[in-house]
Amino acid sequence: MRANLVNQKVLAELAQTLELGKLIRFGEGELKSGGDKRPSILADALEAVIGAIYLDAGFEQAEKTVEILFVPSLGELNTHTLGKDPKTLLQEYLQSRKLALPRYAVVATRGEAHQQQFQVECVISRPEIRTLGEGASRRSAEQHAARQAYEQLQSH
Repeated sequence: MRANLVNQKVLAELAQTLELGKLIRFGEGELKSGGDKRPSILADALEAVIGAIYLDAGFEQAEKTVEILFVPSLGELNTHTLGKDPKTLLQEYLQSRKLALPRYAVVATRGEAHQQQFQVECVISRPEIRTLGEGASRRSAEQHAARQAYEQLQSH
């Protein structure tokens, strides 16, 4: 459960709702490159704020702050999928029904070497499902394709 609440994506989203990016001092270059919106920076900044509250006001105040920030997200967690990435969920779903595992293949790569976009196809033979996923890495494109395939299987 902790991994689903305390990760870069969730922390960055919370930081954005708090408009934390507006309160961080950035160098000119970082501002021009969108540093005030970069998830890694926002997530790190929120962690630093919580740490500062702990150091300045103590554990109880830090705990209250964490509760205010994270309790609303608890209701959104799906305990069935907790901590599992889409490829794992898809594989477990197929294995539990004695079906063949999906095959993944890169069907396209676009962009410069340092900023590529991958398109991956996920193919399930039975039931016949083909999905396409895109991402900044092969792995993230596979995860995206697996998520779509899993959702299609759920709706059958």
